[in-house]
This record gives sequence, C-alpha cells and structure tokens, in this order.
Amino acid sequence: MRYSLSVVLAISLSATALADVILLNEGGAIKGQVVREFNDRIVVDVGYDVISIPRTAIKSIEAGDAPAESGSSSVATTQHLYSTADMPPDTVKNLAERFGEGVVLVSSPGGLGSGFFISDEGHVITNFHVIEGETTLAIAVFRKIGREFKREKFEDVEIVATNPHMDLALLKVNLPKEYTPVICYVAAEDRLRDGDRVFAIGNPLGLERSVSEGIVGRRNRAEEGLAYIQTTTQINPGNSGGPLFNLRGEVVGVTNMKIMGGEGLGFAIPSRYVIDFLANRDAFAYNSESSNAGYRYLQPPQRLKKDAPAALKPAGSK
Repeated sequence: MRYSLSVVLAISLSATALADVILLNEGGAIKGQVVREFNDRIVVDVGYDVISIPRTAIKSIEAGDAPAESGSSSVATTQHLYSTADMPPDTVKNLAERFGEGVVLVSSPGGLGSGFFISDEGHVITNFHVIEGETTLAIAVFRKIGREFKREKFEDVEIVATNPHMDLALLKVNLPKEYTPVICYVAAEDRLRDGDRVFAIGNPLGLERSVSEGIVGRRNRAEEGLAYIQTTTQINPGNSGGPLFNLRGEVVGVTNMKIMGGEGLGFAIPSRYVIDFLANRDAFAYNSESSNAGYRYLQPPQRLKKDAPAALKPAGSK
C-alpha cells in the first residue's frame, strides 16, 4: 500500500511539473493538464483526479511544457512583450467575458480612446492618435471581482514607443503589485479571410466595455500605404486603439478609424503591423525632447495690423 501511494504521488508530481497553470478570478491557481475544452468549461487532469472548471471562474491559462492534447490551449510568450495562444473557437459572449477585463480606457486632457494589455507587466497597445500631443495620460481598468466589475484608474502611465505612420503606441502602466492584468493574445498567423466573423471591445463615445460584432468586409484594404482590415463591426470615436478579435479570442487588429457618413465601414490595423512595431520598438522609442512628444506649443499671436511693419516700409511712406 505504501508503494502504491508513492507511485500515485510520483505521477501527480510529474504531471504538475509539466502542467498548465489555470489562474482563477478570485486569486487561486490550479496546476494540471488541460485535456479537453468546451464553450462553458475546461477539463483538467491534476494527476490524481480529473476536474471540470467553468470558464466564468478562469482568469487565464498558462501553458506548461507538456505536449498539448487535442483541443487544449497553447500559450507562448515572446521576447517582444506580447503573447500568442492557439485556442479553440468560442462564442462572442464567452470570449468577451474572458478578455473584456484586458481592454482599458485611455484618457488624456484632449480626449479618450481604448487600449488593451499585452503583458502582465502593464504594457498596453493603443493608437498613436489617441495620445498624440499628450503627456498626461490615465488608464481605467475594469477588474472583475466575483460577478461584478470594479472600475479603477491609474495615472502613472509612461509612453514607451510611438509610430505615427502605423498609428500605434505602446504604453506602460505602473500597476499595484496585487493586480495582474488579463492579457489579450496577439494573432501571429495571418489566417483572416473575407467573411470571417470578428468582434470589437472598446469605449465608443465613452460607453465603457461596449462589444460590437461584424464580419471582415475585406482583409487587406489599401489606404495611405498600409493594408487595413475592413470590417462591418461598428467602430466609433472612443473605439480607437481597442482590439478586434476573431472567434478564437486572438487580437487580429487594432481598431483605428471609420468612414464618416457610411455604415459598416470600420477599419483596423492588422496584428502583423503590431508585431513588427513591438519587435522594433527600440527604433520607435518615445523621445520626450522631440517637438512631437506631446508638449503643447502655443500659437504665436497674430498681428493686429495686416500692413507691412514700419521698418520695412520705403522711406517717406506712411
């Protein structure tokens, strides 16, 4: 009997060493191998038992080194701050509930927009035009505690890198130690096709945590030297900088504009541009001494008299 117990413990410890880590909303963690996933729950082998965990109780899943079973999530963190994940398709409702906490409100004296966490150190992706001309920024997050969302505002925000041409900006929020943000996974592969269903989470017109759904109208619409994702997903002022998700929960684009006067003509920056921006973030490092760094320069006063100054008038003229 003593031998059997040691065998069970050895199997359990071995499974745990190579296990996935399931982080729970209320602070706990479960180590085990995800053996199957459903829309509403996942099944985890913890070595000595198999348990079912509701998705509503899960904050995130970190993949271990064990070979993934069919249907399980595979998460990889890159050296360029962002993470990727191979997840099974799910409903918009479940995905919005799972990743909604990772979407933030970016505000400044000049306006507001959206953004999303890409690392647990507090790195946030948003649009350049959301923070253009600003140095004082704040980030509002919506922490899910139990069944309720708690709004918290952080004002210690650093601008790390900007790319005006791609309309992208990387921010760093100094978060309290007890807060670990929900990460939004960036799509590393270009699998998007015309007609695919997508959805956005953002803060249109300040209406926080709004979800809108549509399809890809055109996966590569050329505009000003870049290829954008054209989507029927409703994009409005305040959505800028927020994520556009596919039905696997991957961020396939960053919403940034719409055609005014048209319906269902929204656009997003493809994730491949986001990856390139992050991989070369040192080249786009924010320069606080630049004239475009966000300091507001007052316009020179206009002359009251439109005629030539007296010093420039010909001698003898009035």
